[in-house]
Amino acid sequence: MGDRLAVPERAQAAPPDEEPEMNWGAQVLLALALCGALAGGLWYLGRDSGGEQAADRPASCSPSGKKKALKGPAQAGHVTGDQLCRALNRADLPTLLGTPAEHAQTAYGNDSSVKPAGGTEIDTPGATVDLTTYSVQLSASYDRMTVDQFARLEGPRAERKTVAGHRAVLYSDQTFKIGFQLGGGKTTTAPGGIARTLVVAPDAEDGGGSYEVAVWRQDGGLPDDAALLRVAERVLPALPGWNPV
Repeated sequence: MGDRLAVPERAQAAPPDEEPEMNWGAQVLLALALCGALAGGLWYLGRDSGGEQAADRPASCSPSGKKKALKGPAQAGHVTGDQLCRALNRADLPTLLGTPAEHAQTAYGNDSSVKPAGGTEIDTPGATVDLTTYSVQLSASYDRMTVDQFARLEGPRAERKTVAGHRAVLYSDQTFKIGFQLGGGKTTTAPGGIARTLVVAPDAEDGGGSYEVAVWRQDGGLPDDAALLRVAERVLPALPGWNPV
């Protein structure tokens, strides 16, 4: 039994006119969200081994164990991992992905945060939904980095896009496979396929912070960009904190 997780390959140099902690927060966001997703997946699979989730019906959002209080600034306006999971695990998600005959096999959210040395704690909630063909991850970052700044950091591999009138950046990440056994034993890792990731500003002004949607295929093939854009255009405008144009 195993899982495939996307590994970020962030640029290492911050723009000279910005604070280093902004870049650091953006670099670790996806990595931490993925760690939380793995923990949630292990919890869910352990629960599933007891037969509580029927194989012939879509999975509902499951908690990832112990809750972590969000500690970042203006936390009252921040989404939680559970909210992200419910928003992502929608009935039409398989259709948006181009696989209408499938359904969610696992779905879980996680709440986490990062704190750069001498900096302000940044909330980084996330959620993951796994289907037969695709895995989809939705996360949020409440740092001050704009999508435009992120695009400049990513350089040539960043494709500038627009999602529902908001600035966005599309780029690729390498994935890796983590093999594990619920009863214990050696954990293995190996290179995986490509994840396509869309970073989107929560407001039309691109005032800082972002939502991130990533998709990768379970068979290691190249994800469909059109499917990723369909998911983002449907899911993101329904999130708390999204400011419509």
